[in-house]
Amino acid sequence: MNNRVYNFSAGPGVIFEDVLKKAADEMMNQNGSGMSVMEMSHRSKWFEDIINGAEALLREVMAIPDNYKVLFLQGGASSQFAMIPMNLKKNGKADYIQTGVWAKKSYQEAKKFIDCRVVASSEDKTYTYIPETKPEDFNKDADYVHFCYNNTIYGTKFNGEPDVGGIDLVCDMSSCILSEPVDVSKYALIYAGAQKNMGPAGLTVVIIREDLIREDVEPYVPVMFRYKTHADNGSMYNTPPTYAIYICKLVLEKVKELGGLEAMKKINEQKAAMLYDFLDSSKLFRPTVSAPYRSLMNIPFVTGDKELDAKFIKEATEAGFVNLKGHRSVGGMRASLYNAMPVEGVAALVGFMKDFERKNA
Repeated sequence: MNNRVYNFSAGPGVIFEDVLKKAADEMMNQNGSGMSVMEMSHRSKWFEDIINGAEALLREVMAIPDNYKVLFLQGGASSQFAMIPMNLKKNGKADYIQTGVWAKKSYQEAKKFIDCRVVASSEDKTYTYIPETKPEDFNKDADYVHFCYNNTIYGTKFNGEPDVGGIDLVCDMSSCILSEPVDVSKYALIYAGAQKNMGPAGLTVVIIREDLIREDVEPYVPVMFRYKTHADNGSMYNTPPTYAIYICKLVLEKVKELGGLEAMKKINEQKAAMLYDFLDSSKLFRPTVSAPYRSLMNIPFVTGDKELDAKFIKEATEAGFVNLKGHRSVGGMRASLYNAMPVEGVAALVGFMKDFERKNA
C-alpha cells in the first residue's frame, strides 16, 4: 500500500520514488557487495565505483569542463561561507549581491576573513525582487563576486548570471542545482547543499575551477577547510558522507534517464506555471513575488489572513499535502517544487486550493 504524501518541503526535499525504491532494494546488499553502502569502507572498490560514478554523472549532466574539479564535502553549504574567502583570497576583497537570508549569512561570515562589500541588496523590500547591477558596480580588484542563484525562503531567482565585468563569479546553487542547464564555464566556483535537489542532507558539492585550488592560502586555514586537501585526495582525505553520495549518484541516474537538464527545465516550468497561473487568478491566495523574479523551485504565497493561512496549512496537511508552512521569518505558505515533485502532485495541490477557496471565499 502506498501511503506517500506530497512533500513540498524546502529541504530536506522530496526524492524520486524510483531512487528510494532502488536504495531500499540495495539496503542490505549493494551491487553484490553483501553490505549496505552505510557499512562499506570508503577505501573499498565498491565505494570507489560509487563516488567515481557520481562524479562522472554530474560532469555529464552539467557538462562540467575538464579544467574544473568536483568535490564531495561535508559541513553543509554554510561551511562554504567561510571556505570560499579563505581559499579565494588574493587581493583581500570581495563583492556580494544580497538577495536573501543565505546570501546575507554568506556575506556576514566572509567578513571575518576578507574585506567584503554589499554591491546590491533587496532587503529593503523583504527580498521580494532581484536588484539590478551593472559591470561598473563591481570592484575590479575583487577576488570574486558572490551571489545566490535561487532564494529558497523568499522565492526569487536570477534569470541568468549577473554581468560582473569578468571578475570570478561564485554562486550558491543549493536550491536550484540540476533544475535547469547551467554554463559552468561562466563560474569560478559553484556550491550546493544536496538536501534540496540532489539527495539527502550531509553532502555538499563544490565545482571549482582548477586554478583556484591553491597551496598558498593563509597559514591559519585548517587542513579540512582547504580545497586543495580535498582535490588532492579525491574527496576522501577523511571519510566522506558515503550514503549521501550514493543517493546523489542514483538521483543523477534518474535525471539522466528523464532527459537531462533541458528536460528537467521544461518539467519544472510546467509545474511552476500550474501553480503561478492559479495564484494569479485566485481571489483568495496571492503570490508574494512579481513575475520577473519568480523561482521555479520555491513558490511562497499567502491569503493575507494569518488565521486563514493556518487553517489552510492544517487542512492541507490532513489531506496529504505536507510541509507547506512558510519559513518562520516570513510566515504564509511555500510550495517547493523540486525535480522529484511529480506534475500530478502540483495538479493535486492546485485542485485542493481551488476547493479550499470555494469553501472559504
